[in-house]
Amino acid sequence: MKDHTAKSEKIGILGGTFDPIHLGHLIIAEQARDQYGLDRVLLIPSGHSYFKDNRSRKVLPAQTRLEMTRIAARDHAPFEVSDIEVNRPGNTYSFETLEQLRELYPSSELYFIVGADTVCSMRTWRAPERIFAACTILAAIREDQVDPEQLRKESDALARDYGARILPVEIPNIGISSTDIRERAAAGKSIHYLVPSELESYIIENGIYM
Repeated sequence: MKDHTAKSEKIGILGGTFDPIHLGHLIIAEQARDQYGLDRVLLIPSGHSYFKDNRSRKVLPAQTRLEMTRIAARDHAPFEVSDIEVNRPGNTYSFETLEQLRELYPSSELYFIVGADTVCSMRTWRAPERIFAACTILAAIREDQVDPEQLRKESDALARDYGARILPVEIPNIGISSTDIRERAAAGKSIHYLVPSELESYIIENGIYM
């Protein structure tokens, strides 16, 4: 069994529905890793995505999204895929995931990577005080998605109310979305350069989203 307590590391955590994971996600993970010297980044597909259950097309089964994430991360050693949420029954809550990771990696520093726009809504999440106690937040900033002044004010408020530590991650304006990829695949259009090439082949060969 692997000894998670043997080495102190800086571990990034990037979660999401990943339906599918795409190059935009991987770019954000790589930018965070590079800017903050992370030893590795865990990519965590969500389990039961209850907040997207009202979508006209339901989220793909967790095991399919997990497999796609594994394919996308293949051959890039700093990225690892975790099934921690896929294997947890019931709704997926970030505080539970972070606390479970704290138990697995007690000597490591955890960095939770989220979109900067997400920071502005995190106080409405389940048990925000437990989220901020477990990790440092890395906020991926795209100025077309969030007003920098609004982000600064909310970050200051979260630091005051919860002791949150929030650091910025500068990312390029990527303009890739899972929704667009699903729609293009369904219409038989190219998704080349939007997802890793191995994942593109998997989606096409298995008729995912068709």
